[in-house]
Amino acid sequence: MSYNIKKAEGKLGILIPGLGAVATTLIAGVESIRKGYSKPVGSLTQMGNIRLGKRTDNRYPLVKDFVPLAQLDDIVFGGWDVYEDNVYQAASNAKVLESSILEKVKVELEAVKPFKAVFDKDYVKNLDGTHIKKEANKWNLAEAVIKDIETFKTENNLDRVVIVWCASTEKYIETSDVHKTVEAFETGLKNNDPAIAPSMIYAYAAIKSGVPFANGAPNLTIDIPALEQLALEKNVPIAGKDFKTGQTLMKTIVAPGLQARSLGVKGWFSTNILGNRDGLVLDDPDNFKTKEVSKLSVLEQILNGELSPELYGELYHKVRINYYPPHGDNKESWDNIDIFGWLGYQMQIKINFLCRDSILAAPIVLDIALFMDLANRAEMSGIQEWLSFYFKTPQTAEGLPPEHDIFKQLIKLQNTLRHIMGEDLITHLGLDYYQELVESMQ
Repeated sequence: MSYNIKKAEGKLGILIPGLGAVATTLIAGVESIRKGYSKPVGSLTQMGNIRLGKRTDNRYPLVKDFVPLAQLDDIVFGGWDVYEDNVYQAASNAKVLESSILEKVKVELEAVKPFKAVFDKDYVKNLDGTHIKKEANKWNLAEAVIKDIETFKTENNLDRVVIVWCASTEKYIETSDVHKTVEAFETGLKNNDPAIAPSMIYAYAAIKSGVPFANGAPNLTIDIPALEQLALEKNVPIAGKDFKTGQTLMKTIVAPGLQARSLGVKGWFSTNILGNRDGLVLDDPDNFKTKEVSKLSVLEQILNGELSPELYGELYHKVRINYYPPHGDNKESWDNIDIFGWLGYQMQIKINFLCRDSILAAPIVLDIALFMDLANRAEMSGIQEWLSFYFKTPQTAEGLPPEHDIFKQLIKLQNTLRHIMGEDLITHLGLDYYQELVESMQ
């Protein structure tokens, strides 16, 4: 299959529902990078290399030099929020970045002002939205979001737009009848069906507008049959869900190593403290359950008790998140891992990760936005599983289990880029080097 990828010409708009800590850290960071004050550390699209051809070919271009991505100078930011603060005010309140950084880009940040948000307190009980849309029903809310997208695109003279959800975790819900078909979903919008979450309204509006949509929270959002079907009909890429940052990032690095060495794991206890808006939202049990399901699912696939019952059949996995305001955005996580090795002898691993949640998430949002734009220009519609690298709970086709091993996810991402650019896929088999050596000696 060949891909005719359209050039990344003109301006790219990145619209973000939820201009909180993660989004403002991203926007301030990009503005700082554009002015030459900072480097895009943590961004695969900006600082990562990709190998092409054989190891002996010595071809390791930067990803941004290999695939036609939008340039940082061509990005325009916008979004929605339940508070009317501009991005400078929101970033100052989030207290992720030092004022010395924010002051250098103050003018640019003050220019980014949020649209009124779609908000339903039943989905986020611990927030009180004051900057919200008031419409007759959810259908009208979707129409209002579509109008916002059109306004943003027109006023900024944009050629393309992508949307990345960075808002709070919504309460836990499961797929119901209203989510099963496009027709049922649209009827539900008009009837104000309570099972249609605010995030789904944004996703529906994006897809109807031909705009790629990625979900950075563990909400159900786009992984429902109705929106998956609509994305295929409209030829729009979708991806999700839940940005893979602190503790889960460590799990997808450590667990594959234990599994690769056939070391057994009896228990994995994880606890966190976090004090930002995300921590406040997750202090509600209904919202925590959404996050808990996402975080628990990671180990089930990597340390598969059905495939390896003697090693992982009795694995006990517990996750805790505690709201602790003094830490703000500086999340701290502790992991206690009970493992066993040769002859069943037991050992332990202790991990204490003092991370900065938004610092880890911001480059993820940038990469996802740029890759979703690339997918759209390459006409890669529907679920973009090759972006699993960035998500805790990767969205896949129905009946297809997700791949959680971060190293396998990276291979999939890189091979997808090689594939769409007409380069040979790399299997890392390596036997051809030794066959050539044997032949040269004959």
